[in-house]
Amino acid sequence: MTKTGGGPRPRGAWWREGAVTATAFVLCLLGGVVQVDDTLTAPPAAAYVIAVVSCGVLPLRRRAPLAALAATTASGILVAPLGLLLSPLIVAPALITAYSYALTARTERRAAGAVLGTSVVLLVASTPLFGGVSWQDASRMGSVAAFPLMAGVLGHSVRNRRAYLAAVEERARRAEESRDGEARRRVAEERVRIARELHDLVAHQITLANAQATVAAHLFDIRPEQTRKSLRELVETTGHALDELRSTVGLLRQSGDTAGPAEPAPGLSRLPALLASFCGAGLEVSVEQEGTARPLAPGVDLTAYRIVQEALTNVTKHAATGAARVHLAWSRDRVTVTVADDGEGAVAVHSRPPGYGLIGMRERATAAGGQLSAGRRPEGGFLVSAELPLPPARPGGAP
Repeated sequence: MTKTGGGPRPRGAWWREGAVTATAFVLCLLGGVVQVDDTLTAPPAAAYVIAVVSCGVLPLRRRAPLAALAATTASGILVAPLGLLLSPLIVAPALITAYSYALTARTERRAAGAVLGTSVVLLVASTPLFGGVSWQDASRMGSVAAFPLMAGVLGHSVRNRRAYLAAVEERARRAEESRDGEARRRVAEERVRIARELHDLVAHQITLANAQATVAAHLFDIRPEQTRKSLRELVETTGHALDELRSTVGLLRQSGDTAGPAEPAPGLSRLPALLASFCGAGLEVSVEQEGTARPLAPGVDLTAYRIVQEALTNVTKHAATGAARVHLAWSRDRVTVTVADDGEGAVAVHSRPPGYGLIGMRERATAAGGQLSAGRRPEGGFLVSAELPLPPARPGGAP
């Protein structure tokens, strides 16, 4: 690409500049050959002077277009006083600089048009000032006036075309960057979602397995039957953990990998099985419902299930208690899920900075369009409360 500044220019640009300058020089000399009576003679010395002066500034027309236009216009004004015939050929350098000025001028369109118009007036005004004007002279003057104006219009059109293409390329580049940014954002969100799923199910299952193993170790010598029962429950818990891990990690498969059977995402309908798993780990959980239960959107249903699961997992891990309460309150436009305990050790544990469990629950609630609060209860223990949106009720009370 040719540079318009003062830096080095590619070798191809110099070849083009040389070809343009040589062509303009030849045309200018041909213009000096034509006489008033339409006869041809050898170019006089004045024609060489005009050609050398006007073509010598052409290589500067990109860096200083206004100065180059002024120099070629001044050379054209000297055509008639030097006894030469004013024609489009002899002012060919002025046509080239008019095109370059319209192409590269940094002024407004009106200002550029005024400069080109002034140049044309000065070119054609020299003929009537230094001799009579015949019909033939008037015809040549008209062509001399028309060609620079046409060159200016062409240069302005090319400039607009280049600006349009540059704007299109810029929009395409920004759109590509926007698509790349959106793709990266979605990948990051998917990573966070999968990490949240893995954290929730691993924390839940490992906590239950740890509690069941602790019970089995405690009862190993005094209650063998109870120990065998705890070990069977431990095997079931680890089996469920492996199944859920396999299902979640399956989301990371490539499109060509063999997909295993997909299980439906858990929801509040699987709450009894979830509570039973905690009962096997020594945590008694009571459930209360207020209002009329309604179907939830799949994403909200999964969020409610995971919040209950993570909250009860935290109770099992941190609270020195064997009981917890789950409360579901259904209203017109939302369901409130509350998990509370009154463990004595909850105050000491929950006074530490929140871990990934609370962060994940809060992210889930926000992503589902709800909100979550968690903190110590004034009467002791810990409480997690999430408000999640319900789909609008259908007319007539139908779910």
